Amino acid sequence: MKLLLLEDDETIAAYVARGLREEGHAVDHLTDGRDGLMRAMAGGYDVLIVDRMLPGLDGLSVVRALRSAKVATPAIFLTALGGVDDRIEGLKAGGDDYLVKPFAFGELAARIEVLARRSSLPVTETVLTAGDLTMDLVARRVTRAGQTIDLLPREFALLEFLLRRKGRVQTRTMLLEGVWDLGFDPQTNVVETHVSRLRAKVDKPFGRELISTVRGAGYRIED
Repeated sequence: MKLLLLEDDETIAAYVARGLREEGHAVDHLTDGRDGLMRAMAGGYDVLIVDRMLPGLDGLSVVRALRSAKVATPAIFLTALGGVDDRIEGLKAGGDDYLVKPFAFGELAARIEVLARRSSLPVTETVLTAGDLTMDLVARRVTRAGQTIDLLPREFALLEFLLRRKGRVQTRTMLLEGVWDLGFDPQTNVVETHVSRLRAKVDKPFGRELISTVRGAGYRIED
């Protein structure tokens, strides 16, 4: 891994950097908060190790600035400020973990590994789009051209299924299995009926079709 260590105590920094390098990691070390912010903004690091009490710009401000700039590199605070309020403040500032000095190097190394592993997991999308259509899965809200579209639960599930597979044809069988959880064909027009209702809400009022029928194959949504 490539790590950025922001620590102005040269003794602690040398100890941490040496230990991490012995474990095979590349470590860049800076002592000034402003320099650290600029380096972290440039990206390329797997984990940031940040002291709170830094010259130039304190560690809390460094992490806050990174989060405001949408830099999501995991950050662990390594600091002598160990009160409950201090830890809460650090996590609320955007820190992903908090370790108080004095510390065991093995624990620091393990926490870094956990943060790096967590950040490498695939991120589940919470906002899906196609053209000017947007689906917010957290807010359970669908809009097109800025207008809210009210969908019934099954219509919402059908649209989500299509959006997650944007540009790919979805057969009737795929839709029955993915939206209705049916492993067999009930010989009804449930798919056709729901697609028609969905089009009436998502496409018809806006004069441009996003959901198309691929004759003899199925349905597709695309930009």
